[in-house]
Amino acid sequence: MMKLLILASVLVLAYAKHEQYIGWKSYFVGPSTEEHVKSLHDLGAKLNLDFLSPPHVLRESVVLVQPEHQEEFTKNLDNLEITYRTHADDIKSALDYDDEVIQDWTRNLARNGTRSMPFNNYQRLNVIYNYMADIARRFPNLATLVTPANSFQGRPIRYLRISTTNFQDRRKPVIFIDGGIHSREWISPPTVLWAIRKLTEDVTEPDLRNNYDWILFPVVNPDGYEFTFTNTRFWRKTRSTNTHVSSGLCPGVDGNRNYDFVWNSVGTSNNPCSDIYAGNRAFSEIETRVVRDILQTHRARISLYITMHSFGSMILYPWGHNGALSQNAFALHNVGVAMAEAIQRNSLSHFPRCVVGNSALVLNYRASGAAEDYAHSIGIPLAYTYELPGLSSGMQGFNLAPRYIEQVCRETWAGLIVGARRA
Repeated sequence: MMKLLILASVLVLAYAKHEQYIGWKSYFVGPSTEEHVKSLHDLGAKLNLDFLSPPHVLRESVVLVQPEHQEEFTKNLDNLEITYRTHADDIKSALDYDDEVIQDWTRNLARNGTRSMPFNNYQRLNVIYNYMADIARRFPNLATLVTPANSFQGRPIRYLRISTTNFQDRRKPVIFIDGGIHSREWISPPTVLWAIRKLTEDVTEPDLRNNYDWILFPVVNPDGYEFTFTNTRFWRKTRSTNTHVSSGLCPGVDGNRNYDFVWNSVGTSNNPCSDIYAGNRAFSEIETRVVRDILQTHRARISLYITMHSFGSMILYPWGHNGALSQNAFALHNVGVAMAEAIQRNSLSHFPRCVVGNSALVLNYRASGAAEDYAHSIGIPLAYTYELPGLSSGMQGFNLAPRYIEQVCRETWAGLIVGARRA
């Protein structure tokens, strides 16, 4: 009897998972002009659309549409003459498909005895943290695990410092890479973890370990990251409830709108239910304050800062709030192109080519309070957002298929090699 009750509970949980997305649809949209892109952003604000990849004239974007807005959405696209096609008629089914793919992949890894941590599958926070702690334990003269604070919900916020001289040689440039500020972007943390691996367990570029100090921060937003596994797959924000009277009903802040650079002036929202809610003040979130403190502490030495996001296959640089070019734009663009070329040389033929440019100009969309803009504003010469490749190759689900995680890590590392050496 007890076994039947357990089985019934498992079936109920499996059925209930992703049920908040019943009736939702996703679409590929193909804007052909910059005016189309602007119209899509305007429509997004009006209909509360969720763009998983930013609209761009060179490639299709994927957008999630709630049931009550689908008819108006397609009608507007027809009127605007923007091409579109359905990606998933039933988002819940597509997410269920993703779960099955990941579960099958996990079973195959176990059967084949292949190492699955952390680069052959999407991992929970505890697995990531255990790996980081293990690296610090096995390489005590090289890697230091730092826990500067706890998240809003009390989870440790952790990153690794990697240095052959314990950060004491102030002649060394510092390279800072973070990931996971947008919690649903699961491909982001593995690329940072891969950098940890390449600087400790599998060193093939010893100059990168010997000549630079590294700060590697795989999951900036641990509360949101865990929530995407346990509750809402497309959750993007933090999980704080103290920034607005309605935060209890609509928790969280978009971390990449929360930095103190022309904060809350463009491309943000004052509505706590919005995915681009900027918070009630700059650095309202402990998660972004931790990144701020790292940048401020080491800003005299940080030569390269990269924040990992997905998806879109882009390398973007400041200024994102107004499309102006910084005084360092020539170096930003040249190093960005060099990184993109290295990625392309190591990429798969069916992955899209990496687009490089000013984030506001490439996306035809302006946003304030972003991490790369803040880092550049305090003097970090090279600051970028990486939009990694994404979306399941079979177009039946949303995750990049697990078999491609290591490929993305490898090609991203190839770009980081070039970026570090150029920096």
